[in-house]
Amino acid sequence: MFKKILIANRGEIACRVIKTAKTMGIATVAVYSDADRDAVHVEMADEAVHIGPSPAAQSYLQADRIIEACKATGAQAVHPGYGFLSERASFCAALENEGIVFIGPKPRAIEAMGDKIESKKFANAAKVSTVPGYLGVIEDAAHAERIAAEIGYPVMIKASAGGGGKGMRVAWSEKEVRDGFERARSEAKNSFGDDRVFIEKFVVEPRHIEIQVLADAHGNAIYLGERECSIQRRNQKVVEEAPSPFLDEKTRRAMGEQAVALAKAVDYQSAGTVEFIVDKDRNFYFLEMNTRLQVEHPVTELITGIDLVEQMIRVAAGEKLAYSQTDVKLNGWAVESRLYAEDPYRNFLPSIGRLTRYRPPEEGSAGRALVRNDTGVTEGSEISMFYDPMIAKLCTWAPTRLEAIDAMSDALDAFVVDGVQHNIPFLAALMRHPRWRDGRLSTGFIAEEYPEGFAPATPSEPEKRILAAVSLAVELVRRDRLDRLGGRLKPHSGSLKPIWEVRIGDERLTVEVEAGTVSRPLDLVLRVEGETVAVSSAWRPGEAVWRGSVGGERVVAQLRPLQNGVRIAWRGLAAETRAMLPRTAALDRLMPKKVAPDTSKLLLCPMPGLVVSIAVTAGQEVKAGETLAVVEAMKMENVLRAERDLTIAKINAKPGDSLAVDAVIMEFA
Repeated sequence: MFKKILIANRGEIACRVIKTAKTMGIATVAVYSDADRDAVHVEMADEAVHIGPSPAAQSYLQADRIIEACKATGAQAVHPGYGFLSERASFCAALENEGIVFIGPKPRAIEAMGDKIESKKFANAAKVSTVPGYLGVIEDAAHAERIAAEIGYPVMIKASAGGGGKGMRVAWSEKEVRDGFERARSEAKNSFGDDRVFIEKFVVEPRHIEIQVLADAHGNAIYLGERECSIQRRNQKVVEEAPSPFLDEKTRRAMGEQAVALAKAVDYQSAGTVEFIVDKDRNFYFLEMNTRLQVEHPVTELITGIDLVEQMIRVAAGEKLAYSQTDVKLNGWAVESRLYAEDPYRNFLPSIGRLTRYRPPEEGSAGRALVRNDTGVTEGSEISMFYDPMIAKLCTWAPTRLEAIDAMSDALDAFVVDGVQHNIPFLAALMRHPRWRDGRLSTGFIAEEYPEGFAPATPSEPEKRILAAVSLAVELVRRDRLDRLGGRLKPHSGSLKPIWEVRIGDERLTVEVEAGTVSRPLDLVLRVEGETVAVSSAWRPGEAVWRGSVGGERVVAQLRPLQNGVRIAWRGLAAETRAMLPRTAALDRLMPKKVAPDTSKLLLCPMPGLVVSIAVTAGQEVKAGETLAVVEAMKMENVLRAERDLTIAKINAKPGDSLAVDAVIMEFA
């Protein structure tokens, strides 16, 4: 077994590998860029080596610097994590030439499966079911249009060396093929240094289901069940689960056996993933093979009890698999939510900044469920524009799917993140979505269910009563504390007034206090709009999470103080509330409402990013839907289009400019 390994990655996956290495008694070496000098993975490792400036192309993608770090520290092997150099055969070969072990497959398997075009050719030869498409080199946009017409719309344009949803576009027309081809090539070149793309048929209402395989150097290979990854946005996975709620045992076995056959055909040695597109009739088609550890591997670990990182290390060290196919049992259900630094209320645009508060839910047992949080940040960490905006991967396990989803709902509601915008509100809302809870999924789920983008849902009448009860409970505890600090009350006398009014947004609810006390724990009987509601909680002022019971229902909600009120985030709902006595409520009705400034004649930069191109000139007339500019942020190109017919009055930015959020790109007449 190795005595020391180097992790050629950063963030949560570097931390994940270090954890397993420590349990195996293996010393670890971290590498870091300028931006990651104070990162968590650097602190966790036994040693750390600086490898260059912040941009990945000048640090984490520099294979020679990784090799130099191995030599300097005596690392015997390298775990590449995912992304960066994890699927670069030349890096694997360079390590081998230096006598350093690559913890992953051999170069020949990476070459065969790591390139999407070559992998499909290989799969066809191995009689693996594949999606119809064109696997040759596409010369230009005109060539792409001809190919798309032959295949039949819709088509998928994909980067050959791609991954993570980058360099990928769906096209439903010739115009979309032209635009998508250029954008996919540009993203592919920027992200992977390879601008080749290919085109294949886009399966309508598809489900994205992948099979985890594990193979050693002694001819043994097994599959560890499947993961459903259909909840995607921009072809980037958002929520994953294992097993799939759609597969039956017959289909699972067929997909698993085909995945193992493919792995054996390329002499695969390590953990890998064979991805399939599955249609509504459970017909499945080979999509690609990822010759690395997947982001979503924790859900497989939770339902199988097998540490995939440990198995990768053991296989790389020459050991035989400790498991046969009959040893693999799927136990319970696991769900993973990817927490990203992005604004769900602004079409999920990336957000950067410092985590001024980062309080994840406690890991471990939670009733019948388990909570796991894979992360590479801590309070005070910086979310940089140079890398993927992932904050954490939150996972829950439970005996049944709905129990795992409910546990995830509670864990998301308790996950406190301040300093950057994040997608927790969207994830929390998703956990309550009927279609998700029923398992009626497809890769178009988000686009279909949120066609106008995500916005906080309007609370139902029962939800309004819960929000009102929590708001008043918070206000009563706050007032009681102030009274005690001021010495105005005898212990436990409380400041309970009988009649209150709670404003939730623009709506007002009457709440009567029938009985109870606010001393810790709070125990009240309220009458909200005529309905009796019992409320109990041990919450204290200053705590960001309110936990308690309202009307017999368990409630976990996040609180943010407002002037004379509190903002409550719960199950994807976001409500600004204020609990008031009648006189204050009467005066509150007289307060003027703040009017938002008019920005209809401005194109504002929706996220911090780099201007790739400006598509218009001053004085030009533009039709609705036409491209105005392209801004790159966190390795993704975002096309900004005109929302209406307009005339360009002034252009304030140029290609190459780095812009802050809401910077004015151009003005309209």
